[in-house]
Amino acid sequence: MSSKETIAQHQVRLDNGIELAYYDSGELNKPVLVLLHGFCGSSAYWERVVVSLARHARVIAPDLRGQGASPAAGDGAYTMELYADDLAGMLQQLNIPRVTLLGHSLGGYVTLAFAERHPDKLQAFGLVHSTPMPDSEAAKGNRDNAAAAIRKDGITPFVDTLVPKLFAPDNLNSLVEQVERAKVIGYGTSEAGAIGAALGMKERPDRNAVLAETKLPLLLLAGEFDPIIPAEKTLVIEGDNVTQVVLEGAGHMGMLEQPDTFVQAVTGFLNK
Repeated sequence: MSSKETIAQHQVRLDNGIELAYYDSGELNKPVLVLLHGFCGSSAYWERVVVSLARHARVIAPDLRGQGASPAAGDGAYTMELYADDLAGMLQQLNIPRVTLLGHSLGGYVTLAFAERHPDKLQAFGLVHSTPMPDSEAAKGNRDNAAAAIRKDGITPFVDTLVPKLFAPDNLNSLVEQVERAKVIGYGTSEAGAIGAALGMKERPDRNAVLAETKLPLLLLAGEFDPIIPAEKTLVIEGDNVTQVVLEGAGHMGMLEQPDTFVQAVTGFLNK
């Protein structure tokens, strides 16, 4: 199961026939923290933080369908609702009633869909370098362009172009190892999985209402220099239940760029 593109060491077959690979730190007596990775990522996006976080929670990090070690299932758009229902099916198989759910980028869009469709399964949730805003018309065009590029040239050149855009500009030279690691993780994405994710993100609706209406504890974590989703698109709401964090010096990949600060932010949220 384990490979260089994923840290998943388990696999589960869902009632819908989908197979999902996942990492599980295994502390059965602790509350459960589920981490959802971003586009062209895998559970390995969290490899620098899972050991520290596992001191506070049972950490589960799935590979979304078509990414990491989870095989693709079908062509066309993989909607955020589809991913959310995959996760609900996985939690059912693992006999886990409620979780704290944090999603990075694409994983954040899935988290919002999950909070909308399965609120009874949540103790708390949060967005990591993500936003409840829908795609702009320009962004929707870019999703189509991404799908076309992957169909034409495959995943490797697409990932080589994508990954440097995810890091804060100053970190491209100082964090060369992490940038290259993110590329290797990305190479593990199936073409159908990447295309499905791109088209699914294009379709996602505005979910600001999910944040406005929830009474659950909510974490909004942004990168100071995020070139993909600026902090103001993440930090869209305030309230007694809301924890806002800006990771200094981080771009779109805080868990790789600033892992210690990231762990502090998440554990502070969990301990609340």
